[in-house]
Formats: sequence, structure tokens, C-alpha cells
Amino acid sequence: MTGRYYEGFEVGETIEHATRRTVSESDNQEFCDMTMNQQPLHLDADFAGDTQFGERIVNGLYTMSLAVGITIPETTDGTIVANLSYDDVEHPAPVFHGDTIRVQSTVTDKRETSDGERGVVTFHVEAFAVNREDEPLICEFDRTVLSLKREHAETGD
Repeated sequence: MTGRYYEGFEVGETIEHATRRTVSESDNQEFCDMTMNQQPLHLDADFAGDTQFGERIVNGLYTMSLAVGITIPETTDGTIVANLSYDDVEHPAPVFHGDTIRVQSTVTDKRETSDGERGVVTFHVEAFAVNREDEPLICEFDRTVLSLKREHAETGD
């Protein structure tokens, strides 16, 4: 377990996640297959070549899911009760096969639950394509989680 308990988060703190991932054509294809998304912009090179992007773009839900996954070790690995919401999702720039993604999370809010046994933490998550000039922001969203408090996790209460 590498995640933090509720007490370990400070509002305003930005966590630069160490893990990065280069998105492959296979990643995109498999995600589209698993989710039954057959959008030609993601899968058909000829079709996508005639769009404003000039090539296939990676499925935006894969991009968001990857961003969440990258955040887990330094935030909620083993210390989460539940994901409560994903809000205000935006994809300001496309992701292409071969882009390398880095992610950062900023703690924007935290509060104890009414029983004081757990806490709700909200992160603003931002993902960037580090291999491109100016590292464009490619996905951002707010993630709200229900987090364990250390004292209740250790006693099993």
C-alpha cells in the first residue's frame, strides 16, 4: 500500500506523479474493443486522415482512465473506500499514438464525514503530453474520493 490516508492530504498541495506512460496504438485499439466504441476517428487511419487531426486520436475515456490509474499509487492505493465522482471532464487537446503522458493532482478540498471516521477528498487532475512542444494539457477533471482515516484503518473500526 502506497496511498495516503485522509490526514495525509493538504488543500492546495500538488502531487507530481512519478509514473508516465506512452500510449500505443494497441492500447487505444484494445480499449475501444473492450468498450465497444467503434468511432472511426479512433480506429480508421484513412477516415481520421481526412479530419482536422490528420490522424487517429486516442479515445478520450482511455486518456481519462489512464490519468486516474497513474494517480493511484501516490493518492489512494489501499486507502480508499470509494470513488464518489468524476466532474468537469475536459479534453483540451487530442492524444495521439506515441504520446507520453504525465499527470499531476492538486488537492482542492477535503472534509471529514459526519461520523468523523472517514474523509472526502477532491483532486483536480491534469494530464499533459510531455513529448510535444509546450507539453499541452490533454485532459483535466475533478476526482472526489471517500478516504480512510488512519486511526480507523489501523483499528478496523
